[in-house]
Amino acid sequence: MNAIIYSGLFETKGVEYLIIIAFLAMLIPFWFVINKKSKIVMEVTRAFDSLTKRILNIPKGIYYSRNHTWAFLEESGNAKIGLNDFLATVIGNVEVKMIVSPGETIKKGGVIAEMKQGDKHLNILSPLSGIVAETNAAITVHPELLNNEPCKDGWLCAVQPAQWKADTGSFLLADEAVRWILSEVGRFKDFLAVSMVRQSHEPVLISLQEGGEIRPHILEEMNSEIWEDFQKSFLT
Repeated sequence: MNAIIYSGLFETKGVEYLIIIAFLAMLIPFWFVINKKSKIVMEVTRAFDSLTKRILNIPKGIYYSRNHTWAFLEESGNAKIGLNDFLATVIGNVEVKMIVSPGETIKKGGVIAEMKQGDKHLNILSPLSGIVAETNAAITVHPELLNNEPCKDGWLCAVQPAQWKADTGSFLLADEAVRWILSEVGRFKDFLAVSMVRQSHEPVLISLQEGGEIRPHILEEMNSEIWEDFQKSFLT
């Protein structure tokens, strides 16, 4: 009877097999992460057509600041200030706290209002320098005005501008504002994709409806860290 010969692992291809198995063990989790990110990016990309349609509401005569506020010079000489449709659409349901009061002097870039949702908040910066003539009391009682008509009844305050021409020199109007908003939508798409990957511990893509449509008010579903990043990326 032939003798059975036992070979050591290192004398056969066993080591090669172990190396292959170890490589696959490392590769598979990495593949899942990459694949997950790709799916998220594709879902977000498909969803932005509907979001874009909702926020491309650009009334004529309104000057748009790149910190997502607007200013409109009235016949009285005062300029009303508010949020643009992009910000109002993504921000969601918030409490509005006015930081400024009538008679107060403000500078361009100063905080005029705070949007709060639980422990999360965003600071809204003034697009103009001047003296506060009036604040919109209705907005603190009915913050839904921000979502319904941010460029009309949802205004925040009125200012006697100190240097209207200088402050609005880089602002956007009409078609130029549309092109800028579209570029901001693309930038927000990338921002959202990264944010959703950060929150990948959630079992579903919480910002998407059936069919992949992004729900309005998607910042409501993001944590305070994402709000802080949004503040730095879009509002300053």
